[in-house]
Amino acid sequence: MATTTHSTSTEVHENNLETYSLVWLESAMNEANEYIEAQKRLRKLINHLKIFDDVEQCESYMRSVPKDDRIILIISDQLGQDIEGISTKVNALVDQILLDQTTRFRNKVDEILPINIFNSGTQAEKSTTGLNGQFVFSQLLIDRLLRMKPKVTDKNELTDRCKKFYKNNSSELAIIQEFEKDYVSDRALWWYTRESFLYRLLNKALRTQDIDLLFLFRFFMCDIQKQLQKLQCSTFLRVYRGQVISKDELDTLKTSTGQFISMNSFLSTSLDRRLALSFLSSSTISDDLQRILFEIDLDPTLAGIKPFADITSSSFFTNEQEVLIMLGSIFRLVNIDCQNGVWIAHMAMCSDNDNSLKPIYDYMKNEYDENDSGSSDFSFGILLFKMGQYDKAEKYCNRLLSELPRDHPDLAPCYHNLGMVANHKGKYDTSLEWFAKALEMYNKTRQPDDPVVATTYNSIGEVHFRKGNRTNALESFKKALSIRKKRFGEEHLQVAMCYHNMGNVYQEEKKFQEAFECHQKSLMIRQKYLPTDHPDIGASVHCIASIYLCLNYPDLALQYYNRALEIYQKSLPSQHQDIAMSHYNLGLLYAGKEDFQQALTHFQKASTIFHVTLPSTHPFIGIVNQDIQRRCCGTALDPWCCAWTDSCVTPTRSCRPSARRWGVLTLGGLIGVIIGSVCGCCLLVTLVVFICKKMC
Repeated sequence: MATTTHSTSTEVHENNLETYSLVWLESAMNEANEYIEAQKRLRKLINHLKIFDDVEQCESYMRSVPKDDRIILIISDQLGQDIEGISTKVNALVDQILLDQTTRFRNKVDEILPINIFNSGTQAEKSTTGLNGQFVFSQLLIDRLLRMKPKVTDKNELTDRCKKFYKNNSSELAIIQEFEKDYVSDRALWWYTRESFLYRLLNKALRTQDIDLLFLFRFFMCDIQKQLQKLQCSTFLRVYRGQVISKDELDTLKTSTGQFISMNSFLSTSLDRRLALSFLSSSTISDDLQRILFEIDLDPTLAGIKPFADITSSSFFTNEQEVLIMLGSIFRLVNIDCQNGVWIAHMAMCSDNDNSLKPIYDYMKNEYDENDSGSSDFSFGILLFKMGQYDKAEKYCNRLLSELPRDHPDLAPCYHNLGMVANHKGKYDTSLEWFAKALEMYNKTRQPDDPVVATTYNSIGEVHFRKGNRTNALESFKKALSIRKKRFGEEHLQVAMCYHNMGNVYQEEKKFQEAFECHQKSLMIRQKYLPTDHPDIGASVHCIASIYLCLNYPDLALQYYNRALEIYQKSLPSQHQDIAMSHYNLGLLYAGKEDFQQALTHFQKASTIFHVTLPSTHPFIGIVNQDIQRRCCGTALDPWCCAWTDSCVTPTRSCRPSARRWGVLTLGGLIGVIIGSVCGCCLLVTLVVFICKKMC
């Protein structure tokens, strides 16, 4: 079977598109009809099945599963009998698992809710650090997906993908074929509420931001939105959602009273409070989990809200009082307290216009609108790039290239975006090749002083700068500046970008006065035209901090680095390289001041992000190895800095102070961080079945 693997290897052969997976461990491969039939029955509700006859390989696989996925572990034969009190009646066991899964689908209390919190004040600053940027970009991602025009081929492509994933799963294939034949847009809610591949795959794709799958699902999400708009409630409602959450999630909510919360999935709620509480009371919890009931007030008279509707008449289950709330809806957390062992969180839906991030959200949204080159599809790739999702941006742009005609106007901006991705991944020669293709096409279709030509020159300059070709970089930046000043005048954001990049070159040439003047010009323009917490302002502040550090003014540098970090945390996703860069340079600063504990704290935060975002072949890694040996070893940081010098990473942004003066960063000690993040507890739910939120 395609998703059933008799494994003698720890390699994961395919991605699981669902949240749940089955792991079957037995002492020897058993082809008994009873076991084969049991596996077929189980796959009606959980498609992904892995079979092992080696305990260590089984454990290794389970550790490789994403921490938010769920595993049902079945131990058969002698391995199961060695555990006291465990029954080996296969049919009874399968019946219990299927019943449990059906119950989970209906009550949804242990379903993972992708939530982002926007901290508009200081009360929850520590617990929500880095969440504000994710809040903004999650909203932008949803907006882009829903505004992209679906294609007639999307449904066929989605079903083809699903057929491959569910190959040899006859029950699910039958539902896919039914969907292929009978689906119409005004029955989207019926299909969404049915226990099938659509619900399982879409919700995991939303949670994990699986761009490939979400791209194929956009027609379905748009149909749900239209149907909710058609059924929109006209009166005030209070609805309820029972949920099991971790203690960490609860602690974050407890410190977020008065803050904004976005739900990045469709939110299923009930009009019946007692029913929601009964679902919650029947849920199994562990020491790390807490029960919470969300009480949500919905006011349809508010302007700028996303739709919600009582879908009883349109649902697959017509006997439930279900109210479905559109994904991306924003709520304010009014209060949270504990009543009779259950936490009660009172939330109120609020307008998209009613939050402190509206200025920056609107500005960034308009940026992507302006970058649309006749197609709403192209700006989606730009968004992925600005989110720091370089692999996803590259994959998406390559997809567009494969679909576009050879003379399509979007080819050039696709080339350009691929060039930016390659640049940020350290593939500089590849980046220059993409930019050359973009420039060649622009020269045929645009005037020499067109702003897009200037943008390409500017990007070429950035690559030369990273390669150390400062002369070529400055030449390209000046070409871009000349075009932009001629087209826009002295005070324009694109002019500010040129000054910013020229300042970087002058700084590397140790022409600090010229560098400072360029960055001050850039900052003044950006402060005049951008929202206060726009990441471009953070970039200017960050570069000025680096100049102060190079000039040996560490106190001024500290002030500016902290301000840059504050801006980035409000406007960028939590794992963005610019946030890592700020932590990295703060680490350098504190190391220079011999405050090694603070240095270690910031290096660890930067290291965690760089480990995720930088490829292992990035060219800066060798430089970092050398500087670790020379600057960090032999200090209080020695146990952390010198353990893994062969695996170190370093930032990819410009505006970094001289590493040879201030020291560097390593990945040493990160293994403890990674293992710690996936350790949790396993919950025994039946005689030989484990539901694992995280691997023990």
